[in-house]
Amino acid sequence: MMDWTDRHCRYFHRLLSRHALLYTEMVTTGALVHGDVPRHLDFNAEEHPVALQLGGSDAGELAHSAKLGQQWGYGEINLNCGCPSERVQRGSFGACLMAEPALVADCVKAMVDVVDLPVTVKHRIGIDKDESYGFVRDFVGTVAEAGCETFIVHARNAWLKGLSPKENREVPPLRYELVHRLKQEFPRLAISVNGGITTSAQVGEQLAAVDGVMLGREAYHNPWWLASWDSAFFGAPVDEGKTRESVELQMTEYMAREADQHGTSWSHIARHMLGLRNGLPGARRWRQVWSDHKLKGLHPRDVMALAHDAVAKAA
Repeated sequence: MMDWTDRHCRYFHRLLSRHALLYTEMVTTGALVHGDVPRHLDFNAEEHPVALQLGGSDAGELAHSAKLGQQWGYGEINLNCGCPSERVQRGSFGACLMAEPALVADCVKAMVDVVDLPVTVKHRIGIDKDESYGFVRDFVGTVAEAGCETFIVHARNAWLKGLSPKENREVPPLRYELVHRLKQEFPRLAISVNGGITTSAQVGEQLAAVDGVMLGREAYHNPWWLASWDSAFFGAPVDEGKTRESVELQMTEYMAREADQHGTSWSHIARHMLGLRNGLPGARRWRQVWSDHKLKGLHPRDVMALAHDAVAKAA
């Protein structure tokens, strides 16, 4: 979800669900050790609860980055051992780390030793074409001994050669049964599942077997789905006052504040909410207005008015 779940996206998603745990895009340790820390770690207080997802394989750099995450107020540190992109592999982190469980354990222990936050790991069920359950079982067992108590498992293998990141989300078969088996074998661990889940019914089915469900691209492209989660999965009362229009208005006000305080163009923020009206009449015209960069000189309230005019004309 790099370049997707930035702080503007997370602010938007928090308007839809108060209780879902949000994750940052993956932040590399190099960016925090050598780069602009505020640019990578600053976030809105409204985003809580939010976890910082790190990419790296050097225990010392990960410990340093985890400490920064705690200092900046994140509630969890997550190590990415699931990203299959070649760029990430060249940095010796992501899914290729599954081949080195002892190294991952060292990295986890280094972080656990310096922060008071949960240190979690996101990973695949395997790499390349090794589809044995023993591989992922041994990985989880080794890393758990280092102090990790929560694992988020993408229920597909990661093929490190021959597939693009997009293909790695679609070609290797989904095998939820391996994730369920992990929960059975490690009952004291919190096991969450990720991959291919697109409906609330599917979420409910998974929650009967594991502790949590992580949603990525489906939640991004169909964000209004999030508005049902608090009542469906967290026991919260239905918020009758929450509508697509009320969320859009709150985002418009946020865009105006960001422009005033940081000079951020509304178009940089609006891209994250383009799926808000998916399935409704006029949705395409609404998206066209909010993604029209020729309007970027207008105040966000004026853009919203144009978007609503476009929807009315399309009706």
